[in-house]
Amino acid sequence: MQSTAKTVGFKAGERNVFFHILTACNLQCKHCYINSAEHGTETLSKENIVSGLRLFSDEKKKSNLVFLGGEPTLHPDLADCITMAKELNYSVTVDSNGYLFHDFLKKVHPENLDYLSFSLDGPDSIINDSIRGNGVFKVCTENIGKAIAKGFQVSLIYTVSSKNIDHLHRMAPILQKLGVKRFFIQVIGLRGQSAKAGRQESSVTGDLQVSREKWLNIVPQVAEQCAETGIHVTYPKVFLDSQEKFECAGEVAENFFIFPNGRVYQCPLCEDYALHTYTIENNKLMPNPEISEKMMFPLKIEEGCVMNKLLQPDTLEYDNTDKPLYRVSCCLLKNEIY
Repeated sequence: MQSTAKTVGFKAGERNVFFHILTACNLQCKHCYINSAEHGTETLSKENIVSGLRLFSDEKKKSNLVFLGGEPTLHPDLADCITMAKELNYSVTVDSNGYLFHDFLKKVHPENLDYLSFSLDGPDSIINDSIRGNGVFKVCTENIGKAIAKGFQVSLIYTVSSKNIDHLHRMAPILQKLGVKRFFIQVIGLRGQSAKAGRQESSVTGDLQVSREKWLNIVPQVAEQCAETGIHVTYPKVFLDSQEKFECAGEVAENFFIFPNGRVYQCPLCEDYALHTYTIENNKLMPNPEISEKMMFPLKIEEGCVMNKLLQPDTLEYDNTDKPLYRVSCCLLKNEIY
């Protein structure tokens, strides 16, 4: 059967809550976007997590929740928080680096978790561990096997950068061998550690960013190959076709990126800056009285995403009349392929 790719538009009446319950992690991945100076170093208490879950729940809307860190399974109360989230009618995902601390697989019942998502950035230990740390590939793949054997719905995230894009095509047989049915291909975020690494390495080896040509030549084709094996693949749109309309998720969708210091963003590109739309104060969602990302969302420019233009101008190219050669989509716009 021929696989079919489609752009997934933003869904009205649906909200997505990305809840960073701590920033601590046992790894030091080269592309980690956590910036403790902007996100805090706290580990939220169970009470504060539950309060946050209640604050963002809405029984009239489908609410998708992703527990994040740092490494969220480092939180000793994560299992209880998952149970509470299900009672509040969230669809719940946990994004893990694969170490699954605090006997996670024993404490969490598969029926309480919609997806357990693992991160691998290479098809073998040589590629993956050069990015994520020694021994990570072995631990992560072993725990994927254990999770699937226990009945968890497992997905896998591969963050594409200049260090691993040439190995992306090798992932299809790995996914089949592991039994993973959902595959998320992410583009490297130029924030946190990856932004620092880019500045440090640019004079020697080039930064982590992937060129437009390389992305378009490799990622859609690999997604097609994976889909042909029966895997559901999702990857960022990144670049708009000439006939496609630009839409900003900050204007047409409900996405909340919550950090331990109380900051709540609506655009992940802004997370290295104090441009958050809201702050959680005394269990209430308070608008940021200073300049915020929300002020930028309505701006219309030829380049597409205004936040990309402001914060990552090096990702754009122009002709000799200063007209942009292409438009960048909202970073939350996805392609799906079956």
